[in-house]
Amino acid sequence: MSKTSVITARVDTDTLALVDRIAAAQGRSRSWFAAEAVRRMAEEEAAFLAFVQAGIDSADRGELIPQEEVFAHLRARRMKRHAA
Repeated sequence: MSKTSVITARVDTDTLALVDRIAAAQGRSRSWFAAEAVRRMAEEEAAFLAFVQAGIDSADRGELIPQEEVFAHLRARRMKRHAA
């Protein structure tokens, strides 16, 4: 196993009770649950930041769609959905 570090977070009593209930139901410790939650959130945020950066990079390369074209596409989709 890789080296670990300790972090501290304050949570309200309702959140702590929920964490304890879920951890117990899964046969896990509070510590495992917290570490897993932090890992998942960090991965989601990293993926989101990469997605945003990809958009920025595309814009920097001039790969843009004019606003009028986007609105026309959305109007067409809305009309198709309402026609069904």
